[in-house]
Amino acid sequence: MSVPTQPRYQRIKDYILSGIRDRQFLPGSKIPPELELARQFGVSRMTVNKAVRDLAEAGILLRFAGDGTYVAERKAESPLLDINNIAAEIEARGHSHSAEVHVLEAMPANEEVALRLGVKVDSMVYHSLIVHFEDEVAIQLEDRYVNPAFAPEYLLQDYTRRTPNDYLMHSSPLTDIEHSVEAILPSALEQRLLQLSASEPCLLVLRRTWSHKKLVSFARLTHPGLRYKLRSQTRVKK
Repeated sequence: MSVPTQPRYQRIKDYILSGIRDRQFLPGSKIPPELELARQFGVSRMTVNKAVRDLAEAGILLRFAGDGTYVAERKAESPLLDINNIAAEIEARGHSHSAEVHVLEAMPANEEVALRLGVKVDSMVYHSLIVHFEDEVAIQLEDRYVNPAFAPEYLLQDYTRRTPNDYLMHSSPLTDIEHSVEAILPSALEQRLLQLSASEPCLLVLRRTWSHKKLVSFARLTHPGLRYKLRSQTRVKK
């Protein structure tokens, strides 16, 4: 029984994808011209064009008439309707996660935090402020408030080694979430921690989480708009 021959254009696609994966072709850099790839693989330019066109349609390459074809700058992506561990998301993309903890403290709740977290004003809550990095690029500022009654060891964790999401999912398993998303310009603090200019837009996710009808945490998740996107997929019942 003969083995089906791989289409010639697929070999070129695999070569380009391998080069991106191995960082031979970096984001924002040019790939070899179509004529050069045609000579290298001994195929027609039409065959190369199909491979490049398929990758461009998938958002992996960007083509510019008269200039050439570039590797697209890939935005980090998270599902909007689920809560995933950001470290696991980054590692699933084949990248490296790291975090800087700027605040980890107990504090009295102000009016906004008390309202969002369902506690009395001035009652003690836990507060963390953490920047998450993907390959040393800041992609999220996590400003989180937690009800100590449902996460008593929150302040004892090393959040450079595990994320707040990971701890909370183990201490108070998630049952309900509430999201809102808006576009904002970064504050002075967000500019400094996320390494942004004052005019660079951000995506702000306001998120509250419950565990068995108990309101556990409220978080402001700020993402640089040019480095991040949120995705939602809903299955329609037939």
